[in-house]
Amino acid sequence: MKQVITFGEIMMRLSPPLNQRLGQASSLDVTYGGGDANVAAGLAHLGVPAAHVGCFPDNAVGQAAAQHFRGHGVDMQHCVFRGERLGLYFLEVGASLRASRIVYDRADSAFANLQPNWFAWDKILQDAGWLHWTGITPAISAAAAQATGEAIAAARHRGLTVSADVNYRRNLWQYGQRAQDVMPALVAGCDLVVCTEGDAEDLFGIRPEPGTENSFVSMSEQLQARFPTIKQVIATRRDTQSASHERIKGIAYSAGAYHETDFFDINPVVDRIGGGDSFISGFIYGQLTGLALPAALAFATAASALKHTIVGDINLVTAAEVEHIVAGNTSGRLLR
Repeated sequence: MKQVITFGEIMMRLSPPLNQRLGQASSLDVTYGGGDANVAAGLAHLGVPAAHVGCFPDNAVGQAAAQHFRGHGVDMQHCVFRGERLGLYFLEVGASLRASRIVYDRADSAFANLQPNWFAWDKILQDAGWLHWTGITPAISAAAAQATGEAIAAARHRGLTVSADVNYRRNLWQYGQRAQDVMPALVAGCDLVVCTEGDAEDLFGIRPEPGTENSFVSMSEQLQARFPTIKQVIATRRDTQSASHERIKGIAYSAGAYHETDFFDINPVVDRIGGGDSFISGFIYGQLTGLALPAALAFATAASALKHTIVGDINLVTAAEVEHIVAGNTSGRLLR
């Protein structure tokens, strides 16, 4: 199986222990994560060869972040170490009626200051079969957006499958270019996208047809008409009961057919960060292992549900554990 390559920023995550608020904390737990890299790590745990490409500060903190992902089986050989600063985010984990909260401190990071010519994409992609990126990466800086476009162009030239979680983060686009002007050209190079109706409207001006029976189908049909390379559109539906109780299901549109899974009930939620990344990594795994679309969607949704039970950004589950959940074993009974 050929490598899956991801491209994007990795940050240090700092979080108070035991559901404390930031104002209570006398210590902070440290881990590392990033939307694209989380996908690579999730795939590595599922047994898929995965590599991540990014830029880290040339110091002990940058080395620690890279080593964290190496420890999860991700190939980091194509990463660049230049600059002085690793982006941070502070996570206050909510409970019951109190929502979780994130504070970002990522301005002027090494990744934001990267130069596109630091990445030789033809060489990076020579052993790869798939490229994945998220809408967070081109939002960070004009140079990161350019590098994303060059990676997509090289991947298409080499015949790789390209996927994206469009993941519109309005507050990230601060460098003078609008997401609505940048993202269409990038999405035009994708075979598979994770996209909700809200993201489609915000980024592409696509709205479900009035009176349509299924808004996701209407959106997906318009998205595929505008971007003919897109063959599959997937997303999750959430029924949030509280910060500690979530219900999710997977939905997909491909080849004129709509698919959805049953809801997975997650109670209590331990850590919701990385749930979307686990969804796409599970779907990529399903595609690479030859699962039919409904089975790949069920696998992806079960992988995402399991991530909600694991502390940290990365989904530390095996394919067998996901398949156990897909088979209906959701009681949480002790396994001996």
